[in-house]
Amino acid sequence: MPLTSRVPAWLRVAAALFAVGWGANQFAAMLLVYRDEDGASSEAVTALFGAYALGLIPALLVVAPISDRIGRRRVMRPVLVLSFIATVILLVGGDHLVVLLLGRLVAGIASGAAFAPGTAWVKELSSDGPPGTGARRATLALSAGFGSGPLIAGFLGQWLPAPTVLPYVPHLVLMLGVTVLAWHAPEPSVARTQDESRRRSEAWRAMRSRPFVLGVTLTAPWVFGAAATSFATIPTFVDIELAPIAVTGALTGLTLWTGVAVQPLGRRLRDPRLVISAGLGAAAAGLLVGLLLATTHATWLVVPAAMLLGTAYGLSLVGGLTTVEALAHPADLGTLNAVFYSLTYVGFAAPLLSTLALNAISPEQLMLLGIGMITLTVPLVMFSQRRTAPVA
Repeated sequence: MPLTSRVPAWLRVAAALFAVGWGANQFAAMLLVYRDEDGASSEAVTALFGAYALGLIPALLVVAPISDRIGRRRVMRPVLVLSFIATVILLVGGDHLVVLLLGRLVAGIASGAAFAPGTAWVKELSSDGPPGTGARRATLALSAGFGSGPLIAGFLGQWLPAPTVLPYVPHLVLMLGVTVLAWHAPEPSVARTQDESRRRSEAWRAMRSRPFVLGVTLTAPWVFGAAATSFATIPTFVDIELAPIAVTGALTGLTLWTGVAVQPLGRRLRDPRLVISAGLGAAAAGLLVGLLLATTHATWLVVPAAMLLGTAYGLSLVGGLTTVEALAHPADLGTLNAVFYSLTYVGFAAPLLSTLALNAISPEQLMLLGIGMITLTVPLVMFSQRRTAPVA
């Protein structure tokens, strides 16, 4: 019996999501590296950070329906190779912003092609668990990868030589191991209708439903909007003098690992509306701490802000995925996951929009604007539907 077959099937696919998530977010810790090493402007590095979504969203929307038709494994295998290639491009990019932009776009394409099919695959391999098990497992894997990549890259970029090269090496090693582990992961048989017009009609009906429009569409951008604000915007309100690259990586890791830690709370809240609303409440609290930070310049406040915004990220992500899982026909789960992830990644524009907005308004006003938007959204989420599937 091959060693890889002894690993639970869902865990092999979750490991693939972890590794692709690592590669997707390791760049977050490199923003200061490129600003210091290459003299790039704040607008340039935040644009590079957000450019990832330009590759991700089209790949999500194109590849996920394909995986619903031809299966998950046939999609995920080339994606694992593409994630490796994206990191190679970033590694050789050095001070060439155009090459770095290409690397970020390729990383986005790899992520977009992996996240929705991979999440659906984990769900299909988790049929022995209660409802929501697959969504929770996929969310934990992605969040752990998102948090680990920048954490390790930040420490390597701060204290090792060649700060634009060595931080990317761990991901290359990780991808080699995970590719071996996941390459032959089993794929359960799922009834896949060939009636394309019917499939599109069912998917569109789910997307027009009140739970999706109010509970998902309005709130999904806060998933990564909250997380990115934590490590790419709020720390710019103060000067971090001690090991700033490592601190940026640590704040990113703290934000996203907090998101991992709080996700079991969703199981106790059960109702996805409550999970999402709790996430939005945590986002408002995090922005309030950001307001205090901007007012007092007390650097230590970046820590509670990161933890609160990480809580917002984790609860909003698992609540949204559970809502989608409850609404989607099994044959359309990849497609609905793709739409959800596309909406979440709109939030990656938050750092660039914040940087531009800060040319016209103060940090305090920016935080108040975000709090006001959340305050208007929460009642709509609670109104979305009285009965949805519980979070497991």
